Amino acid sequence: MAVLLDFEKPLEELIEQLEKAQATHDKGKVDMSDTISQLTKKINSEKKNLYKDLSGWQKVQISRHPERPYTLDYIKAITKSFTELHGDRNFGDDKAMVGGMGKIDNHNVMIIGQQKGRTTKERQYRNFGMPNPEGYRKALRLMRMAEKFNMPVICLIDTPGAFPGLEAEERGQGEAIAKNLMVMATLKVPIICVIIGEGASGGALGIGVGDRVFMLENTWYSVISPESCSSILWRSWDYKEQAADSLSLTSDKMLANKLIDGIIHEPLGGAHNDSEAMFKTLKTELKKTIKELTELTPKKLVNSRIKKFSAMGSFMES
Repeated sequence: MAVLLDFEKPLEELIEQLEKAQATHDKGKVDMSDTISQLTKKINSEKKNLYKDLSGWQKVQISRHPERPYTLDYIKAITKSFTELHGDRNFGDDKAMVGGMGKIDNHNVMIIGQQKGRTTKERQYRNFGMPNPEGYRKALRLMRMAEKFNMPVICLIDTPGAFPGLEAEERGQGEAIAKNLMVMATLKVPIICVIIGEGASGGALGIGVGDRVFMLENTWYSVISPESCSSILWRSWDYKEQAADSLSLTSDKMLANKLIDGIIHEPLGGAHNDSEAMFKTLKTELKKTIKELTELTPKKLVNSRIKKFSAMGSFMES
């Protein structure tokens, strides 16, 4: 049975019945087609009710679902001839940040993103999707290479944050992220950023400055995670649900606040419920956006990008 989140528990019994009916049908002894059809309709109806009005915390849970597609899954599905590039040419190769050149149909692109792991061993290898400074410096190297060869840059964001360890600070975590922000603001090729899972803090923003910034429907993007916000304000993680709502971190609220440029809809139940449909939807959106942005001159790209980010937020002059 698929992994169900807390709020999806009403589906558990129905899914169990469907699996049993499918197993009986597959054995060929009894025709269970009608039962399977009825149960499938009932499950889809229940899913629509569950997913029509999700809270901020529920969307955070979906973004962390262990079966959700990760960066390399998207790269494999939407590109051909992908060649991964390694190392920052300074310290080492950060496995939490992946990137390289590939083709999306007839478009040559540079794709960069954070990569998590599924098994315990993979999670340790990928440092739980938390890049070190060399990860951001690798990303910067690949962006400059993309600019040299006039290739659009696609950034797939999925991180609980940049690695907060002592060694990361010693090697200049803050400086590495800040430099990425500065260079991305003036890069002379199109940049498309997509939050595909978690978009936490400077770890996400370090590859998040783009001409177009999109969020998948059930993702979040914020200066801090709900748990960390709760622990700072209330000295406890018990208020994470309240924190998630207060942070306005969901895609609809981010779009309403003009902090992103669009929402890419997910299949019913989340991207993990129908990965192939999600890959197809994202590929279509990327192709459309690449075509739109490549028609602009480098000067217009940079000026529009700077203007967009400069207009964010509100302030008062006294």
